[in-house]
Amino acid sequence: MWKIYGMLTFVMVMWGLNLPMLKYLLQYVGPVTMTSVRIFTAGVTVFLILCALRIVRMPRRAEWKYIIPGMLLNVVGHHYFLNNGLTMTSGTNAGLILGTGPFLTAVFSSILIRVFPTKIQWLGVFLGLAGVSSVVLADGGLSGISRGDAYVFLSIVVQVLSFLIVAKAAATLDPRLLTAYMLILGGSTLFMLSLAAEPGEFAAFASVPPTFWLIFALSAIFGTAVSHMLYNYSVGKAGPTKAAIFMNLNTVVALAGSALFLGEAITARHLAGLLFIITGVLLGSGAAEDVWRKRKERAAVKAEECG
Repeated sequence: MWKIYGMLTFVMVMWGLNLPMLKYLLQYVGPVTMTSVRIFTAGVTVFLILCALRIVRMPRRAEWKYIIPGMLLNVVGHHYFLNNGLTMTSGTNAGLILGTGPFLTAVFSSILIRVFPTKIQWLGVFLGLAGVSSVVLADGGLSGISRGDAYVFLSIVVQVLSFLIVAKAAATLDPRLLTAYMLILGGSTLFMLSLAAEPGEFAAFASVPPTFWLIFALSAIFGTAVSHMLYNYSVGKAGPTKAAIFMNLNTVVALAGSALFLGEAITARHLAGLLFIITGVLLGSGAAEDVWRKRKERAAVKAEECG
């Protein structure tokens, strides 16, 4: 299991750094056009890796019912909302909002399999939402919610739902191969959308600086291809809820990356929001209850031994 934990830690660092990288790339090319090419590049990268590992095969008919909805949620929906949102909000705000992923995963997992969250998990949900609200509502009530903040939140909602599909698909289809098909099909779908939403924007690639291509390659290969492949593999092994616990690290790295590379200020309000989110993660994901239960079990065993 430590191998899985190591993979998840690497993925969260890559996802956290990917946020300021995306923010940089979006200065030069429209959000849908840029992300469609980036995602398709990531899909080709994953296929090349899997070809080297000799685990590529055509999906069975029954497996397409996971690939198509997984692609629409995990790739098209998530990246469409995330990249459009990043053009309208800060990387710092986006990082904090993405920090709601762990407890959203816990809640959706519980509700969809008819096992409802405990009172402590619900407390975690509200603490996490309070942390996000302290950031995005600070500029004046509901009017403080920017369209970009709403888009980023929608991006994490659809991504969380996709993790449940990945967990089910892992029973017959290698999650890494599922990732490859989702990225290729999702990138192609996003490109078709870009032709309607951003006509002529593809020409913008001709005038970008050399640094753009370096950041583009890092984002496509490590921030998306390798990271999505490893995360979906980890979800298949550890389950969506346990894997999602690590997403709080994503938030921390995103905040640090936005401050370091984009020059965005981290205020006391952001730090307070981060504290609420991490507390919400620990409670909402059930991690705190697991630790408490294990301590009680160990104490009971010691009491029996002493008795």
